[in-house]
Amino acid sequence: MVKFENFSKSYVKGIKAVDNLNLEIEDGDLFAFVGLNGAGKSTTIKALMGILPFEEGKILIDGKSISEDPVGIKRKMAYVPDNPEVYSFMKGIDYIKFMLSIYGVAYNEKEIEDLAKELGIYNALGDLVSSYSHGMKQKIVLLAAFAHHPKYLILDEPFVGLDPKATHILKEKMKSYVSEGNTIFFSTHVLEVAEKLCNKVAIIKQGKLVASGNMEEITKDQSLEDVFLEIFEEKEAKVDE
Repeated sequence: MVKFENFSKSYVKGIKAVDNLNLEIEDGDLFAFVGLNGAGKSTTIKALMGILPFEEGKILIDGKSISEDPVGIKRKMAYVPDNPEVYSFMKGIDYIKFMLSIYGVAYNEKEIEDLAKELGIYNALGDLVSSYSHGMKQKIVLLAAFAHHPKYLILDEPFVGLDPKATHILKEKMKSYVSEGNTIFFSTHVLEVAEKLCNKVAIIKQGKLVASGNMEEITKDQSLEDVFLEIFEEKEAKVDE
């Protein structure tokens, strides 16, 4: 389980990018994290991954604090950022081998070949990453993330830059991955995908959690998009008053 307890993060003193977040992501969840640009999604995810330090609260993974045992916890996790940064001087296959070595996972040629074909990047594994498009870089980072079988897969806008076929393949892969008992927590602006794909959702507004729970409980007889717009229009109307 991933648990945020009274988590807050400030970049400027007195202004909280994330304000007192309390959220639980249970084992086996396919959990969407949604909100407007600048709402605090990426900040939350980077803090979860130990990339950003934070001043208040706790982030616990399987009961252990990311602040106290960052290396041990990161061995259970994989992270795909919203803008994939990949070593451009490497070939795709060398990047995969490098990432596996970091996690102490043996290179399994058949498994990597199957994953690469599944994601539609197999024929480019021998090419330099510098020749990749944004979508291809996204695929190679996703391949590396899945390849070491993390218990927790943390994705920041994973569908950005992917073509429709790759998007479909990734959605099916995500569903399959959680069916094996793993957990996926991801941010997205694609509300229709989140609604159809996920069992749980959390909505964040200006750093504060405004809704979270089972997808069916949040949406009821509405679409996620309708719920999202209602929440933000109501909040904005109160601010204008």
